[in-house]
Amino acid sequence: MKEVVKMNNIHKRYDGQQLETHALQGISLEIKEGEFVAITGPSGCGKSTLLSIMGLMDSASEGEYLLANINTFGLKVDQRTLIRNEHIGYVFQSFNLIDSLSVFENVALPLEHRGTNEGEIKQRVEQVLTQVDMLHRQNYRPNQLSGGQQQRIAIARALVGKPDLILVDEPTGNLDSKNGDQVMALLEQLNKEGSTIVMVTHDTRYSRCANRQVQLLDGQIVVEQMLKGVE
Repeated sequence: MKEVVKMNNIHKRYDGQQLETHALQGISLEIKEGEFVAITGPSGCGKSTLLSIMGLMDSASEGEYLLANINTFGLKVDQRTLIRNEHIGYVFQSFNLIDSLSVFENVALPLEHRGTNEGEIKQRVEQVLTQVDMLHRQNYRPNQLSGGQQQRIAIARALVGKPDLILVDEPTGNLDSKNGDQVMALLEQLNKEGSTIVMVTHDTRYSRCANRQVQLLDGQIVVEQMLKGVE
């Protein structure tokens, strides 16, 4: 299986007025196509920082990061944006949907940014909305939907561009347990269908849905364990 993510000795430092914060300290991590990896650990351990660098929202202070064999070191912001749009789908805890747009329009945004033609956009959006069982809500606005439904729409938007990697940040953080269970079942199903998923979660029940768990503490990997084989 090909490597989607290859990180070697990743450090991230934030310079404050008085002191420097060392958020990540020498992270080395490889993620292969078809894996479902859960990143866990206590608050402030570097989970979100790691996901931001993996998703090209931020860049490392030092170290090497290859995404789908693309060396991302030293890229300008617009270059990172272009690569992110081509290769990464992002699912946020707070959904990040635009209330003034319909469900269909929200999901179509990544393809519009690529300049995809209207016919292909319609086909892809309807396909992913069917995958997340939300096609019947395509003309609704996000504020007319429940939290669980909004998270399904956010997942559809992440899927629509056929990314190499789907990054999921605390997907159940704003949901009750019933909706959280449904969203996790959906992510497991997408992984079985071939999606490579990296998920940050503080919930140990949900981290067990992954194939592999990577536990961080103080910006370092302290435990890395296989939970089940990749199908």
